[in-house]
Amino acid sequence: MGDVVAVLGGGQLGRMLALAGVPLGLGFRFLDPTAEAPAGALGPLVVGELGDTEAAARVADGAAVVTYEWEGVPADTARSLESRGATVLPPPGALDVAQDRVAEKTLFRRLGIATPDFAPVDDRAGLDDAVHAIDLPAVLKTRRGGYDGKGQRVLTKSGDLGDAWRELGGRPLILEQLVPFEREVSVLAVRGRDGATAYWPLVENEHRDGILRTSRAPAAGAAEGTQATAETYAERVLDELDYVGVLAIELFQVGPDLLANELAPRVHNSGHWTIEGAVTSQFENHLRAILGWPLGSTAPVGASAMVNCIGALPDRAAVLAIPGAHFHDYQKAPRPGRKVGHVSVTAPDDGTLAERLAMLPVSP
Repeated sequence: MGDVVAVLGGGQLGRMLALAGVPLGLGFRFLDPTAEAPAGALGPLVVGELGDTEAAARVADGAAVVTYEWEGVPADTARSLESRGATVLPPPGALDVAQDRVAEKTLFRRLGIATPDFAPVDDRAGLDDAVHAIDLPAVLKTRRGGYDGKGQRVLTKSGDLGDAWRELGGRPLILEQLVPFEREVSVLAVRGRDGATAYWPLVENEHRDGILRTSRAPAAGAAEGTQATAETYAERVLDELDYVGVLAIELFQVGPDLLANELAPRVHNSGHWTIEGAVTSQFENHLRAILGWPLGSTAPVGASAMVNCIGALPDRAAVLAIPGAHFHDYQKAPRPGRKVGHVSVTAPDDGTLAERLAMLPVSP
């Protein structure tokens, strides 16, 4: 076995990192609180909480590098490994930013990156003040935690405030302007240890009920200037954080403008299309970056789409009967609202891609 990569988190992203790394001669070791974590099939799994610094140290022992597959990994855990001499990439400071929505948007603004208006909310009176400053409609969110639509409420009228506060109050919150965007897009970037940076084309994302359902790349109709703006935003964040690895920034497109919504300091769901649809996948390039290897080309190979399988998997044979379709089973127990797999579809052009997507036995 070659170099070992220690991964904090053993979900499907850790699993896909290992699937990309094993052909490169890498070994993997994971930390996850669940004994059935999907990544456990690809390497030794230490069962423990992500905040358990001793368990994390066992996973990191002798590893060439430590990385993480979820921005919820406590930054203090990552820093504790650094204090023991481990190389942790992306740097723990990226976790500090990504785990607090106020810190995240404050960083964006400081770097000249446009965002929706926002205001911190610490108490009930602060909610009234924030609504007065931002106006409605707006979205009230927890500052920390929450994903796939959890921990947030849309406020459209003053009568919504009481119920929203009863549901979310008592913890730090943020109120964000509800933006009438045309579409949601994301930019994925990778930065190496030497500062070399590469970008995949903009991805168009469709969410329902707060969960990503479909990603298409390259995003249809994305102007050259829009791609350039997204890359500029990503470059500023990468340089500011002295970042190494893959970074995703989710954006709202409003006409020609892009507003930053949030960042993810890790490989990202909207980048799964890169496994089959790009010269080098986000997973392989993340590993190349954190190990100090040369980055691979991020060029797309035709048109691609990724459809998440939520709650249950479609019939595998029916998917594989479709030209250009690729079936990904995360080996997770079916459960309503849970991402249990995804299907990627590749095609030579957008028209053929649309035809193939229409054949899928899962709703895109």
